[in-house]
Amino acid sequence: MFDNFGQQLYNNFILFDRWQLYLSGLGNTLLITFGAALIGIVLGSLVAICKVYARDNPKLKPLDIICDIYLTVIRGTPMMVQVMIFGFIIFATVSFSKMVYVAMLAFGINSGAYVAEIVRAGIQSIDIGQTEAGRSLGLTKNMTMRYIILPQAIRNILPALGNEAIVLLKETAIVGYIAISDLTYQATLIRSRTFSPAPLLIIAVAYLALVMLMTVGLRFMERKLAQSDHR
Repeated sequence: MFDNFGQQLYNNFILFDRWQLYLSGLGNTLLITFGAALIGIVLGSLVAICKVYARDNPKLKPLDIICDIYLTVIRGTPMMVQVMIFGFIIFATVSFSKMVYVAMLAFGINSGAYVAEIVRAGIQSIDIGQTEAGRSLGLTKNMTMRYIILPQAIRNILPALGNEAIVLLKETAIVGYIAISDLTYQATLIRSRTFSPAPLLIIAVAYLALVMLMTVGLRFMERKLAQSDHR
């Protein structure tokens, strides 16, 4: 299988400019990942804050129930099934050229459910005395949450959010099920023409490199936040 592996790499990466297919697929992978991560962070943070506020306000109980239904449905069904529902049912009439944005939305909604629990846990990890101190200074509940609680919570949950982003990157490999030409889809296409294992190894290295870059970036952010704590 690995006889003349150098030739196989040439045939599957250089020959016929196949590297351009990998590059095109990589662009879609990164677009879906970062777009979905942004949607997930915004949606997850809103859900988490709603649940925190609903805990002390009975009037927000209906909103809390809606958030619980969202979390239960999204976390209780496979990501692959959700992507296919979005692609083949909810947005079945969307043109193929815009399907990448459908995948972005599907992954963002899925990620938001996990980010919500991460953010909620981060908020609840902050000592209640911080909230009381903010209120004693005359800050409203919203101002206390914005200026005192959330900044500390973000610092605490940054590693978990980074791990969620890494998981999201790797999960995008299933978008080929709705015919989106991401990195994995392009590798599968090339492999169907060359019958070589090389495309799978090439994308494995590509995903590993991306994860390592994200890990380095996350550690850099953690160091910056740690430095700000000592100023």
